[in-house]
Amino acid sequence: MRNFFAVLGGMGTMATESFVRVLDKETHATRDQEFLDYVVFNHATVPDRTDFILGRSTNDPYPYLAEDVDQATRMGASFMVMACNTAHLVLPRLQDRTTVPILNMPQETIDWAVEHFPSSTHPRMGYMGTEGSRHAAIYHSPASKAGYDLVDPDQALQDKVNALIYQDVKEGRFDRDRYLAVVQEFLEHYRCDTVLLGCTELSALNEVYPMPDLPIVDSQAILALSTVRRAKELRAESSH
Repeated sequence: MRNFFAVLGGMGTMATESFVRVLDKETHATRDQEFLDYVVFNHATVPDRTDFILGRSTNDPYPYLAEDVDQATRMGASFMVMACNTAHLVLPRLQDRTTVPILNMPQETIDWAVEHFPSSTHPRMGYMGTEGSRHAAIYHSPASKAGYDLVDPDQALQDKVNALIYQDVKEGRFDRDRYLAVVQEFLEHYRCDTVLLGCTELSALNEVYPMPDLPIVDSQAILALSTVRRAKELRAESSH
């Protein structure tokens, strides 16, 4: 049976495109057959996750994502990944409806941070994400368990993060100066040791404007690495 994985995406589409590009790049393929087998659900009509979490909308994204999970399960996916941090609020419910593993982006991200920026030397982790993710504390529990102090921005800085997500990337604009200014505010004004990009739109910005000299923890790039590793392991197992 052919091994393939499913990407639950479209939240938003620009971020999912970025995920797929990073995924393909990190595969380090030299010919067609070395790329990974996967299907992408670009489910762009999934309702806004933050609006639902904050009570600004009653349109629950869960049934839309559950439909994708059911379809991927019927198709025979080996595992799934969800290219949206805020949607991980419903990850436990989605996992309960399938025996197919769904990678946990927040946990994968914190595990990567522990290896590269341990809390013993980098305790203060600035959090850039949606207000929905903050309200649902999607990253706070795994970060706290790993010994990090996850630093939330005040409303003025959160508004700048929101602008990067909603007014820039979701509308197709990528502004390096605005992005860098927010990251530097976390590092300098908030005295953070690292900055966590906990929204896939922010990861899309980081793909276009990578800043390897800065201590950035990019959740979507980390998920791509985890996805490649798991897919290659399954491919190697199936070839024996």
